Amino acid sequence: MLDITCIILTFNEEIHIQRCIEKIKPLAKDIFVVDSYSTDKTVEMAERLGAKVYQNKWELNYARQFNWALDNLPIKTEWVFRLDADEYLSDNLIEEIKSKLALLNADVSGIAFNCQRIFMNSLIKRGIVKLILLRLFRFGNGRCEERWMDEHIYISEGNTVVFSNPFFDHNLNNIGWWTQKHNGYSIREAIDYLNIEFQLIPEQKEKDNKQFVNHASAVRKKKLKYVKLPLFWRAFFLFIYRYFFKLGFINGKEGFLWHFLQGWWYRTLVDAKIFEIKKNCGSDKEKILKYIKDNYNIDLSKQ
Repeated sequence: MLDITCIILTFNEEIHIQRCIEKIKPLAKDIFVVDSYSTDKTVEMAERLGAKVYQNKWELNYARQFNWALDNLPIKTEWVFRLDADEYLSDNLIEEIKSKLALLNADVSGIAFNCQRIFMNSLIKRGIVKLILLRLFRFGNGRCEERWMDEHIYISEGNTVVFSNPFFDHNLNNIGWWTQKHNGYSIREAIDYLNIEFQLIPEQKEKDNKQFVNHASAVRKKKLKYVKLPLFWRAFFLFIYRYFFKLGFINGKEGFLWHFLQGWWYRTLVDAKIFEIKKNCGSDKEKILKYIKDNYNIDLSKQ
C-alpha cells in the first residue's frame, strides 16, 4: 500500500461500493467512506471491507461534502484520492500509480487521470469529450471548488501531471434510475447556466489562484460558449455533432442511447427548465431566485 487516503462519498451505493473499495485497496493505506445516512447496506458492506465510515448530512452540494471530509477526517497520509462510489481504477492504472508515485518531483501536487465512461456495460469510445480529472493530490494542497455544478479539484500550489492509464465511471443502475438522476441534475445545470447569465450566486466566480488541469479549463471554456447558443437548437446540434461527425454511432445501440439521452434529451430538458423559468420571471434576478425556491425547493441564497 502507498501513502494514500481514499475518500468515497456515498448514499445508497450497495450496488457499487464493494467493487470501488476492492479496486482502490491495493493502493490506499486508509479508505474513508463519508456516508449521507444510507438506508441500504452501504455502510455495513464498507465496514466489512475495511473502510472507516463517517456520517455527514448531505446539503445538495458535492464540494461542500468533500471539503467537509478534508477538514474533519483523521487523514495522516501524504496523498488523498477522491473517488466516486460508481468509479473504479483499471488494473493498468493501479500498476502505474504504484510505479510512478514515489518518483514524482517534490513540486508535483496533483495527478490527473483519464476518466472513461461505461454505459449499459459498453465503453463509450467515440463522440465524447476526453475527460481528464484531477483526483490524486497532496493533502493540504487540494480542495474541491465551491460550484453548483461541474466542480473540480484544484490545487493551491505546485504542478500537476497526467498519468496515461484510465479509471472508469461505470454505474450499474438501470436506465430508469439514470433518467431520474439526470432529471434531478437538469435543474442544477439550468441553475448553473442561469448563474453564468445573471450571477445568481456571485461567490461562485473562479479565483485566479486556482490551478486546474488544462483540459478541465478548456472544457469549461467550451461550456461558456455553449451557454451563449440558442435554447433547444444547441442540444440538437450537439447531438448531431457528437453522433455523426464525431462517430458516436460506432458504439452501436448503447452509443445511440448515450448520445441521445445524455447529449440531446438531457440538455433539452435543461433548456426546457431555463425556458420555463425565463418565461415566468423574465430577466428579473429576484423573481428567478424566488421561482427556483418555490418550485424546486432550492434556496440559492444559502449556497
